[in-house]
Amino acid sequence: MTTYILQGRYSIDGIKGMIANPEDRAPAVRALMAGAGAKLIDYYVTFGDYDFLIVLEAPAGHEVDVMAAMMAAAGSGGVAHLKTTIAVTSADAKTAMAGAKKLAKSFRGAGQKK
Repeated sequence: MTTYILQGRYSIDGIKGMIANPEDRAPAVRALMAGAGAKLIDYYVTFGDYDFLIVLEAPAGHEVDVMAAMMAAAGSGGVAHLKTTIAVTSADAKTAMAGAKKLAKSFRGAGQKK
């Protein structure tokens, strides 16, 4: 499974709509992501540079489906400035480090002599 962290901002129209009709957006996001084959882990409203943070999981190879869901959300006009980060567990990072250790033995960095 791939873990995605999505951040974004609400558009002015999105904020006006939520004020006029307050709602928990998590069910709508859950349904959108399920349609893309992903599972919503959590949805947060945040302070700072972004207005919300979404954590979801999708099977490996579903990047295009997750992208389609993000495009659908952005195309709705309610959100903007989407940012996606793929998160890796610390156990998977350790595996990558071991792989890097093996690969580093045969790699010469730019400007370095053998």
